[in-house]
Amino acid sequence: MSLGDEHEASGGYGGTGQTRTRLPEGGGDVYGGARRGGRSSSRSLITVVGVVVLLIAAIAFANRGGGDSSSDSGSGSKPDAASTAASGTKPVRTTAGGIPTGFAHDQQGAQSAAANYSVALGSSDMFNKTRRDAILQAVITPSRVAGFESKLDQAYTPEFNKNVGLNEDGSTPSGYTFVSRTSPIGTKVTASSENNATVEVWCSGLLGLAGENSTNPVTNSWFTITIKLEWTGGDWKIVTHSQKEGPAPVPGDDKASNADDMAKAVEEYGGFTYAR
Repeated sequence: MSLGDEHEASGGYGGTGQTRTRLPEGGGDVYGGARRGGRSSSRSLITVVGVVVLLIAAIAFANRGGGDSSSDSGSGSKPDAASTAASGTKPVRTTAGGIPTGFAHDQQGAQSAAANYSVALGSSDMFNKTRRDAILQAVITPSRVAGFESKLDQAYTPEFNKNVGLNEDGSTPSGYTFVSRTSPIGTKVTASSENNATVEVWCSGLLGLAGENSTNPVTNSWFTITIKLEWTGGDWKIVTHSQKEGPAPVPGDDKASNADDMAKAVEEYGGFTYAR
């Protein structure tokens, strides 16, 4: 996948090409002017999300040439309790630049690391060169850091930033709140050995600009991240990272919030440390 890849939008709710998103009452546009119009508008928004959110393009660009881990399509059997219930074990006691570190040297620790690293790699800090490099230093295995930095520097171009509504230097335009957040829903180990693990992280993400007259309103997407980890220096670190769309639930009847409410929520609600 390259930075210019196009992602087709799905057929919409129930295969009709329409959605069930409810607009704010009173006939106002979503986030002050960026109304979700017909199918063409939806396709445009989803294409931007598909290219940007959680580094679909950038991370794939950084890992070009590496194979993605295949995942089971599912046998239809119910998962056992261990695969759905939280362990209750505190995942870490330390952080590096706000990112959890010091995970347990076992499958549970690998899953906790993958979830927390997914949050970091999907954050708005990735659009700032200095903060992006700090994140990569914290979550990528040392032998791969330089390669990730180089490829992501090529991916985060001024044009790339403009496509998501930011200024060319990656800063947020005055009067707007930039939102880029990832929330892991669950994790599973698809391969493991003593010092290596492949973990899939099912996530929901938010991306866009909250503000009056925003042409890139905050939208939601669903995706699964596959992370290959290795145990090095007393912790789990990322070797490769890839992403695919879904599984996505049927859209509900929630009313879209206005720009002020969305910006306020992003500023007031902090994130979590995720544990398996």
